[in-house]
Amino acid sequence: MLCHKRGCKQRLVAVSSFTHLDLIMHPDLDHARRLLCRLQDAIRDSVRAAQRRGAARMTRVAAVTTADTIYGIDKVSEHAVLAWFGKNWPKRWPVELVMEGVEGDAVTFPRGTPVQQTVFKCILDPIDGTRGIMYDKRSAWSLAALAPQRGAKTNLSDILVAAMTELPTSKAGFADQLSVVRGQGVHADRLDLRTRRRKRFVPRPSNARDLEHGFASFAKFFPPGKVWLAEREAKLWRALGGSQDIFDDQYLSTGGQLYELLMGHDRFIADLRPLAFAKLRLPSALTCHPYDICTALIAQELGCVVMAPDGKPLRVALDTTSPVAWAGYANPALARKIGPKLRALLR
Repeated sequence: MLCHKRGCKQRLVAVSSFTHLDLIMHPDLDHARRLLCRLQDAIRDSVRAAQRRGAARMTRVAAVTTADTIYGIDKVSEHAVLAWFGKNWPKRWPVELVMEGVEGDAVTFPRGTPVQQTVFKCILDPIDGTRGIMYDKRSAWSLAALAPQRGAKTNLSDILVAAMTELPTSKAGFADQLSVVRGQGVHADRLDLRTRRRKRFVPRPSNARDLEHGFASFAKFFPPGKVWLAEREAKLWRALGGSQDIFDDQYLSTGGQLYELLMGHDRFIADLRPLAFAKLRLPSALTCHPYDICTALIAQELGCVVMAPDGKPLRVALDTTSPVAWAGYANPALARKIGPKLRALLR
């Protein structure tokens, strides 16, 4: 295997020879960011085409996996992803693909590359928010992130590049795209879907110091665990004191929740479903997975705090089945105010 640094002819014994520092300093990481954006442009276009064909095919159940229910619209995006990687991913960057719907034998590009010879692990959710977009109710998001390949040890904290692209409803005129290389600032563009012109914008998370007259929510999208979650949400609001004028928003998309946080629309979000399901001994399929939260780096680069409910970094393995509990705060001041009370509540 050849070293992939520009001009380097050294042969490497194993992918582990690449350290985090090597990859962070690699001049082509921004090219990797642009590649993920182009991939998501293709996914958005395929979803827009499916919308024009009508909702019937989009809403049918195509499969039920250990990760989630797969709908017709998910299969559209899956085909777009595999075709795009086969045609566009650079051969000099062998990559393992981690994606809902392709569980089983490892999927790598170039096709057939042994996992131990890949440089990157790419985790993605082609459509996060399937249920909202397939009924043309609310934007979904295409999510993708790259981490240096460390085999089964590769986890959310290893992610160096991330991109998220809005998959808008059929009547929308614009679609946002945000992307980042760790430590290099966030790129944010708004696409005019009619003219195809892009315009830069600057996301600004809220600088509020409390939750009063703002949006803050516990994720409780489905009947299982809803009462348990709502009870703890009410207890947290009481523990924080002050006004009870706190607005709830159930955006059925983790990527969408992160977007609301980084855009200054929401101040606090907690997804404790894995804790609720474990406590109540319920199946954990209907919960957040690593591919849903893989773009947290974008919010973090903008100053948001995204962590596990116990205050530790998110270090869940990059797979399609592990449940992820998380809490997101619009700014460090809110994390300091709310975090200790949330942790006390969960003891």
